[in-house]
Amino acid sequence: MKNTLWIALTTVLLASACGEEPKKEKPAPDWDNAKSTKMNKDFAKEEDIQIRLYLAQHDNLEAESTGSGLRYIRIKEGKGPQAAPGQDAKVQYVVTLLDGTECYRTKSDELEVFRIDKSNIESGIQEGIKKMRVGEKARLIIPSHLAHGLIGDLDKIPPLTTIVVDIELIALV
Repeated sequence: MKNTLWIALTTVLLASACGEEPKKEKPAPDWDNAKSTKMNKDFAKEEDIQIRLYLAQHDNLEAESTGSGLRYIRIKEGKGPQAAPGQDAKVQYVVTLLDGTECYRTKSDELEVFRIDKSNIESGIQEGIKKMRVGEKARLIIPSHLAHGLIGDLDKIPPLTTIVVDIELIALV
């Protein structure tokens, strides 16, 4: 009987000791959609200022601005057909940062081929190439939201960085 009482008492003590602790309420987050939207707008304004400064330093360039924020500068007019979604574009390009740091370039004897609007090429390049004709050379100034966005390319292009792409449309297939 003594053992049974001892086991019952031990079981009650262990059960109460292993009970759940009172739940602590999490503090309300100090971040909301309005703050996120404001931060994005502030960043877009700052990036636009940087692009305008770049264009001011290169005052010989006449840039067409699209609704998305892409700046399109025609360097050499093309005489061939206009690029369209679904076509394969054969291009040569050089990608730099606004400060002139070169990130990528096609080899002089090779062409990059991608399907317009059907590939993982940056949306800014996709938008720009559709404005081009075969034989055309252009400079695309691509804000980060149309380029590599919040994380960069995890190699040569940092997060939240505007890129400059000098591109020539060689052929459409």
